[in-house]
Amino acid sequence: MNMKKIIIALGLFLTGIIAFAQPKNDLSLDPQKAEWFKEAKFGMFVHWGLYSILEGSYNGHTLPDPSLKQGKSWYAEWIQMRLEVPDNEYQSLVKDFNPVNFDANQWISEAKNAGVRYFVITAKHHDGFALWKSNVSDFNITRTPYKKDIIAELVKACKKHGIKYGFYYSHWQDWEYPGGALPSWKTKRTDEEFENYWQNKCLPQVKELLVKFDPDLLWFDTWNEENHITSQRRDELIALVRKNSTKCLINGRISFLDPGDHIDFLEMHDNSYPDKILEKPWQTPATMVNSWGWHAKDYNWKSSSEMLGYLSNNASKGGNYLLNIGPKPDGTFPLPAIRRLQEIGAWILVNGEAIYDTRPVKKEVEKGIYLTQKKSEGKDNLYVLLSRSMENVDLLIDVSMIHECRVLESGMPVEFSGSEGKTRISIPQKLFRDCSVQVIKITSKTALDQGW
Repeated sequence: MNMKKIIIALGLFLTGIIAFAQPKNDLSLDPQKAEWFKEAKFGMFVHWGLYSILEGSYNGHTLPDPSLKQGKSWYAEWIQMRLEVPDNEYQSLVKDFNPVNFDANQWISEAKNAGVRYFVITAKHHDGFALWKSNVSDFNITRTPYKKDIIAELVKACKKHGIKYGFYYSHWQDWEYPGGALPSWKTKRTDEEFENYWQNKCLPQVKELLVKFDPDLLWFDTWNEENHITSQRRDELIALVRKNSTKCLINGRISFLDPGDHIDFLEMHDNSYPDKILEKPWQTPATMVNSWGWHAKDYNWKSSSEMLGYLSNNASKGGNYLLNIGPKPDGTFPLPAIRRLQEIGAWILVNGEAIYDTRPVKKEVEKGIYLTQKKSEGKDNLYVLLSRSMENVDLLIDVSMIHECRVLESGMPVEFSGSEGKTRISIPQKLFRDCSVQVIKITSKTALDQGW
């Protein structure tokens, strides 16, 4: 063997040693796989299951019920535990679940028309009931009069309409399967009991969802309290996802107290809106009313303007807005939800440019003003989103940078003035005849490397 061959062989040998000493990391996903999520900004969440049949009331009590120790929450999807519905009685609701008016295409069409870019549904909530034909547990949709695989129908509709899709899966609590965790006021499971649930229901069902439906994300659920999801179980579940999918994103609530370094996006607490820019992709799960699941006596509907304010806030801080709907037991969306979706969609039709595929702007502004930016046709565009009436907006940007300033919806010119390092925008008061968020688009004179 000549010297050249010896050197090559030695190099290959050393490369092999290095590769062996540094095993492949099977827990992290290429960050580029999350780009669609960062650009999407707006998603739809759906909480739907057996709990929807009870509509927030049971045995003469309606959530929230101050007379009951555990009944002080609006969350109708928790009714089994909050209003102490006996397990056998609750689980017998499978014979009543028959959503004859469910239409997957109608749901996803409504979502798409609202400007939604991705869709997430409770494939299995804490009650343990699966909305798909699961071979792991017979507590699933096939035992109902409806029988059809709801998840399969929704996946087909999402693909048809070009909507990304994912599933909420309660990996920690399961009130039906032996060993699944229960609420804090119930009997605590031993670690051995929980491991039985973990190995025999949770992990196999998550794999089933990945293999059958190839989701774009999985939405796991824990809170800021101690639970059975140790770092070892967290990583075991992440490894399962990575092994069975090259694209599926994982949220931070897989282990809220210790999400680790291998999740793909942070998940805020329910209806929690950060007041600063977060570097890692993130989203807020949010409700239209107080409850997530359908509650017939929850009349606390947020206005579309309020929800557009939340969407604008999150976009201005680099995050997403995952807006929930609780469908009725017959499979239809509540009319107040449909009206709000259509109002949001009408706003996005003309102002979506200021939301989708934008980046936050690291400048201080007063309350009620949100800033986003993006490049377009060689120009830097700054969007000023106004969630309340005001006469002027002062920005710490050089007025000499500005080429033009217009209302995004109508193209109406907007007056501006200023000196070096500062700009004042005079807001036309006629804009605020409309109660929704108003958007001013500012275009730079030249392409800027550093942005605004």
